[in-house]
Amino acid sequence: MEFKFTAEHEALRKEVRDFLAEALPNRGVGPVRPTSQENWEEQIAFNKKLAKKGWIAPAWPKEYGGLGWSHINQMIFSEELSYAGAPDGGRVFNVGMIGPTLIVHGTPEQKAEHLPRITNAEVIWCQGYSEPGAGSDLASLQTRAVRDGDDYIINGQKIWTSGGHRANQMFCLVRTDPEAPKHRGISFLLIDDIKNTPGLTIRPLINMANRHHFNEVFFEDVRVPAKNLVGEENRGWYVGMTLLDFERSGIGTTAAQKRTLEKLAKNLREGPADRRANYRTRLADLVVANNVGRYLGYRIGHIQSKGQVPNYEASVVKIYQSELGQRIYNFGVNMLGLGGQLRPEEPRAPIHGELPESYLMSVPSTIYSGTNEIQRNIIATRGLGLPRG
Repeated sequence: MEFKFTAEHEALRKEVRDFLAEALPNRGVGPVRPTSQENWEEQIAFNKKLAKKGWIAPAWPKEYGGLGWSHINQMIFSEELSYAGAPDGGRVFNVGMIGPTLIVHGTPEQKAEHLPRITNAEVIWCQGYSEPGAGSDLASLQTRAVRDGDDYIINGQKIWTSGGHRANQMFCLVRTDPEAPKHRGISFLLIDDIKNTPGLTIRPLINMANRHHFNEVFFEDVRVPAKNLVGEENRGWYVGMTLLDFERSGIGTTAAQKRTLEKLAKNLREGPADRRANYRTRLADLVVANNVGRYLGYRIGHIQSKGQVPNYEASVVKIYQSELGQRIYNFGVNMLGLGGQLRPEEPRAPIHGELPESYLMSVPSTIYSGTNEIQRNIIATRGLGLPRG
């Protein structure tokens, strides 16, 4: 592994930084919830700027509206966007999930209809996977879809639907054969115009940070055209598990944490001497740990650049970064003292109230995207070769 970037890589990094300085002049560096659902018009406007440069999905193949960037270029791009606190505006689901799934499994008609709308920032997708009784054990899902002529009729419920109240499209796993083993009998459907689909109801779920990011979705005899089936009927589990993410290094997490640590260091330098004495070595430890996370992320990009597929290595990154984030934000809240509990709405909040908000949002990071317990099982079996069970 080379521990330096080429001149071309550094030129791209500068180009991205210059673009962000112009595209986000009033946002400032360092995110407060870059995936938040607030300031939505600003997020959409930013995505339009990305689309104009062809940067919505730059790592996608050119025939699908991308630029064919290498994994290293994509990693640099993601790192700079996260460090600058660039808003997401739905890109995580559009570019990281449904787009690659359609590239691999979609029909020519599905690709022609949906991929250009993603790269032009015209559509926002959400994910219908989890259910009240099917989270980490997703294959236990029970939302039912029955074929009726040229349609499927869906009944059931989804939960933890991130950004569902902002989205206009949904990709959804449903059970089409209840008699089959649980990993079979599942199909992958696209649901168009979810705000105006009869029988489909979206209700807000307020998270522990008192923000509206999640939703629950109810289906009552919702009709979906059979042409919206992706892949084969009853083989949707394998479609839904497609992880052709063009960048899985998690480098954006360490980039955002780096900026948080820089803000804490600035606050500490400007504070009283006794506080510096109490906290500077612990802050230094976290900076070192975050740099380790950064290079773990670079390792993923390096593996992909060699044409290999990271497996347990991505699980290592997920565990390390999520647990480190909790440590960083817990430290920051305590370092700031009583004022560290003030939320962004309070004008006197230090560092604009980012720390308590970030800490609350870091709590579920060890649960979502596959719990850290599941990630450790992956490392044990696929990385260390240990037997199952």
